[in-house]
Amino acid sequence: MKLLDIGEVSKRTGLPPSALRHYEEIGLISSVCRNGLRRQFAPEILTQLALISMGKAAGFSLDDIARMFGDNGQPELPREFLHQKADSLDRRIKEMKAMRDVVRHVADCPAPTHMACPTFRRLVALAASRGRISKNPGRKKSEFQ
Repeated sequence: MKLLDIGEVSKRTGLPPSALRHYEEIGLISSVCRNGLRRQFAPEILTQLALISMGKAAGFSLDDIARMFGDNGQPELPREFLHQKADSLDRRIKEMKAMRDVVRHVADCPAPTHMACPTFRRLVALAASRGRISKNPGRKKSEFQ
């Protein structure tokens, strides 16, 4: 088995070595040994890092992703949790489509000012009444727990 050093893993994945070291510090990945000061990884690390990247893109926290790997680094994906996450993504997609429509309306509104537009005023009032005005709506530290 040919080992990959941290520089090669970084080059192949596009992740900086600092990210790889951080992932190792938090137990998300493991190096198999060192060659001098350089960490050495099994080739399977590339697949594991691709799965981590996919999880991050789907909105999973690093803690959530860590729980999706067994002690051997192989994926152990909890199907019910994945269904819950897919449902959450469906809700978020619906919200984002609605927000896109609002932005398009605001951009194309023929009223002389946005506050003169009855549709815009109604949308602002609706957002305020739903409590949608926050810094980070709907985000939890970890949805896995």
